[in-house]
Amino acid sequence: MDRNLLNKQLKQLLVIECDKEDDLNWQDILNNEVLFGSSSRLDLDSLDALQLSLAVQKKYGVRIEGASQGRKVLHSIDSLADHILANA
Repeated sequence: MDRNLLNKQLKQLLVIECDKEDDLNWQDILNNEVLFGSSSRLDLDSLDALQLSLAVQKKYGVRIEGASQGRKVLHSIDSLADHILANA
């Protein structure tokens, strides 16, 4: 799987699944920027994390198990792509 294409798909998935089409353009999301938490500019919450996790499982067949793994995997687009490439 092409890494650049995967990153693009993940950014688009995030914007759609987290219902941010009016607030975010997927092209403005950096690969290494923090997605969740107080240091994130994206204004995503725990429900968004759940939505994104379920969408990743459905689209790529890769599960994100538990809160601790979720925090690590959903840190950035890069960390999410790494998880998918390692587990797909």
